Amino acid sequence: MTGHGDWHVPDDDLRAYARGTLAPPALWSADAHLAACARCRAGLAEAAGPVDVDAGWLRLDAELDAPRAGWCEGLLVRLGVPDHVARLLTATPVLRRSWLGAVAAVLAMSVAAVLTTGAPDGSPTLFLALAPLLPLAGVALSYGPAMDPTYEIAVVAPLHGFRLLMIRTVAVLAVGIGLNGLATLALPAYGLRALAWLLPALALTGAGLALTPRLGPVAAPAAVGGGWIALLLAAEAAREPGGGPLAPFTAAGQGVCAGVAVAAAGVLFLVRDRFDRSPSAH
Repeated sequence: MTGHGDWHVPDDDLRAYARGTLAPPALWSADAHLAACARCRAGLAEAAGPVDVDAGWLRLDAELDAPRAGWCEGLLVRLGVPDHVARLLTATPVLRRSWLGAVAAVLAMSVAAVLTTGAPDGSPTLFLALAPLLPLAGVALSYGPAMDPTYEIAVVAPLHGFRLLMIRTVAVLAVGIGLNGLATLALPAYGLRALAWLLPALALTGAGLALTPRLGPVAAPAAVGGGWIALLLAAEAAREPGGGPLAPFTAAGQGVCAGVAVAAAGVLFLVRDRFDRSPSAH
């Protein structure tokens, strides 16, 4: 349907629209055009009948009222991620700029403190103590009704609760570890010792997730984070002056962290179904 140089929805597309079989992007184009073109709306009425037209307008209203996808969500969809998974993933609270800015600020301050005061034990203790807590906090804030604004959408989405948790965990870990890695580059004088936060971060995150079905999404990471701080304080109290890095950042401590991470992953796999049926997990 064309006339006087103006574009109109073709008759075949109008009939497909009325049947609900018109596929994107032609569907989106037709939706936008029908909202402003009385001629095409009349043609749609002739092709479909009043009942089908009503249904079509309901679809149009829903399309016009729906929130527009951001660039990250659009990129995920183009990469093959299902629409509902992309929406739930990009809506993760801790992937927003406010949280990322706060994490970057904490890391910057800890790096600045290490560079300013130095590290008599030969390792950036303050940075190594804080860095593992950030991914743990990020995962804790990405799941559960008290902290996730899209929790209701997640409940009704065709997605296993454990799978959603793992999708968001991987996303949060990727971003958190990436930021920690960038901060590590600001401490070149310490070499590989500045990477001693990585295994504790995985261990703390895994332990927090494994305890979530029993303790809940708030108490579990809080308990794990508190345990980490208590461990560091105990290690500091037991360390002799000038005795080197704290125990968790030694070779033996790193081995223990790796073991805890593996054990936590095993426990998490065993309790994965409880993320669907246990209220405390949500």
